Order: sequence, then structure tokens, then C-alpha cells
Amino acid sequence: MRQKNRGKTKKKAKTKTKTPPFSYSVPPAPPVEQEATAPATNDVLAEDALRDILGRLSVADLLRAALACHRWRRVASRCLPRSAPLLGYFFHPTAPGLPPPQPFCKDFDTHAVFAPFDASSPRLSLDFAPDADRFLLMDCHQGLLLLHPAMELPDGILPRLLVLDPATRRRTLLPAPPRDTVPDDRRWRSSRHYVGCALLSRAHPGRLCFEAVCYALDGGHPRAWIATVNDRKCVWRALPRAMDISVDFDPYWFEGRCVHAAGKMYWHICNSARLLALDPATLRFSDMLVPDFLADHFCTFRIGETPEDGRLCILAVANQQLQLWVRGEAGMSESDNGWVLERVIMDMDVVYDAVPGLPKHDDKHRFWSVWPSDMDAGRTGKAFIRTWGYGRYSLDLNTRKMERLATKRGKNYGHPMFAYILAWPPAFLAPEH
Repeated sequence: MRQKNRGKTKKKAKTKTKTPPFSYSVPPAPPVEQEATAPATNDVLAEDALRDILGRLSVADLLRAALACHRWRRVASRCLPRSAPLLGYFFHPTAPGLPPPQPFCKDFDTHAVFAPFDASSPRLSLDFAPDADRFLLMDCHQGLLLLHPAMELPDGILPRLLVLDPATRRRTLLPAPPRDTVPDDRRWRSSRHYVGCALLSRAHPGRLCFEAVCYALDGGHPRAWIATVNDRKCVWRALPRAMDISVDFDPYWFEGRCVHAAGKMYWHICNSARLLALDPATLRFSDMLVPDFLADHFCTFRIGETPEDGRLCILAVANQQLQLWVRGEAGMSESDNGWVLERVIMDMDVVYDAVPGLPKHDDKHRFWSVWPSDMDAGRTGKAFIRTWGYGRYSLDLNTRKMERLATKRGKNYGHPMFAYILAWPPAFLAPEH
């Protein structure tokens, strides 16, 4: 048997390396430290390059980028478009209803909603004004919304008005015009009929400084009350009656909502060949006659602005054609009450055929069930089509394409649809900043 050597190990001999004489060991070179490079920032962009980048953004994204820093705000202010952007539409959703012979559906939500114009538009809401459910939209102008009470008031009573700024989420409630604004108020109170209200102007894009008008009929003549608001301080004043304008019909036929077009304000009158106009600069009422051709044929018409250049125009249905009339220049010999037929857009049969469910061979039913309700105040080149029980649509006047306008809950976009356009330029990009 092999003997085991426990605890005894043989040590290996260490070999020593002799350093030759006159030789030296060279230490390794220290690692080269890389210089720390500063992270790239937006400051390295030249101003022209930054301006080119910001100029390619949508208006909504451009306004967000302007909040990044002082330099970006300065450059963004030079990239702003000249005209204010359209952000979307405010309206009261309406139930679809049923076609004739069922009664026309007037069931709508008192809570107004906002439909953005495109994916880049902000999602606005009126949730900052919980009492807005008791009011109805009456006007939208220069970034402000004007609402009057949903509950019908007795004759002779002028309403309180609610003004909202959805962009800055501010609100103010205007008191009713005091009775002492009219010296002989008691004389006219029994015959007074409130018609509507509207926004006149806005003094500052970022403050609640504006003027509004409330108008009624006193003894068969229009009278306006002007509210001047400066940071929630409201002062009312009454104007004299417009004696050159006589109303010899039931005031019920007046539409309470006005249309802002070509620098003036217009109120439609049902079954009438004229409109009531108000000049915001002079605060004078006047009559606007429509073309005699439309009056003689009892045509449906709506006033508005041309999308291209903002001229005053009328969209009408005459001889089963959708026509566009524009306001002619003074002294034109071929005009009809100052109006000129610019073009025939399309036959109404094309519109009727594009409405799902509308009978094909009942001309009378088709005529009474579909009509144009407004020109798009956002100047998108579209008109809005209203129907009796067949939905709500937008019609592109150039491509003739129709699009259904319905909410996610299946309700129609209500009438009217108020195009919401910002006060321009925004306060933080105004020249004084």
C-alpha cells in the first residue's frame, strides 16, 4: 500500500527572473479621459432654423411651443398666421327625431358641447361654468360665448346674460339692463318684446373687456341696450328707438341669433324678404333687402361670408338649385337690390340623393325635409344642411361632399353651430409683451 504523507506538501521552487543590467521597466500609459460633452440644447439652433421649424407646426402646437421659453415665444410670435384659427364648434346636441308627418323634433340638451375642428385642436369645455346649463348659446365672437336664459321670460322683461371665455376659463354674469336707462321706460314696458342679444366687440384678447348688445322692440321699433364690461364691471346704456325701422308683424318671426358677416350684424326674419342689420361702429339699425328674384319665388336663404375673401353673400335655394349671391359694388346696373348671382353651386337633387333614407320620388317631401341652415362662419368653404328627421350634415361647396354631423351618443349637431375662433393674437403673444 502506498504511504500517505499527511500534512506534508512539497514546495515548488520559485524561479526568479533576473533583470538585466541597464534595463528599466516602463509603466503603462494612463487611460485617456474623454472630455465631457455638454448635451445638445435648443439654444444651438439658429433663429432662422428655429423659425422654420416652428412655422411648420399647426396653430395649436405653435401656441404650446411658445410657452417653452422667452426665446421660443419671441420666435413664435413671428410665425403666427394673420387670421385667427378655427378651433371647433359649440352647439346644443339635438335628438334625431322622426321624418314627416311626425312633428318636428325640438328636443335638445341645454348643456352646450364642443366639437374640435381637427386632431390638433384643444378639447374645450364649459365645465368651469356649472350654471351654464340654465342658459342657451346666442352668439360667439372674438373668443367669447354669449348665453341668455333657457327659460322664456315674460314680455317687457330683459334678461341677464352670461359671457364665457372657454380659452381662459373665465366667466361673468351681466345683470339685466336697469329700467332707469330709458327715461320713459314704463310707457314702453307693456309693448316691449325682447328679441335677442349679441357680442359687439372685445377690447383686449386676454381680459373680459367687451361690449354686448341686447335689443327689443318698443312700440314696433327696434331699441338697443349696450353693455360695456371692463373686468366684470358692467355699465348699461340705452339707445333711442330706430324710428326709420317699422315692424308691423309678429315679433315671433325674428330669429334671436345674429350673424356676423362683413363687419356688420344681421338678424334673419322668417317668411320675409329683408333682414335687420346693425352697424357695430355707428350702432344704427337698417333694413337689408334680399334679391327680388328670391323674394318672388319664396326661396330659402341664409346670409354669411364667402370663404375666400369674406364678402357678404347669400346662400339660397331657388328653382331647385343651390345658388350663391354676393353683394355687388355700388352703382352696378345689373344687380338685384345690390346683389349679384355669382354661381350656381349644384342641383338640390344631388343633395337630396346624398341623404340616407330620403324618398327618391316624392319631390314635395324632399323639398320640405332638407334645407341649408347656415354658411360656416369658420370660412371653411362648407355650408350646414338641416333636415326633418334625417340627421345633420355639412356640405363642401367645392367638392360637393356631404358629411354626417353626429355626436358619439348618436345625437345631431344642434342648430345653430357657433364657430369658435380665438381672439387674435393671444394675449401672451400680443405686441406689448
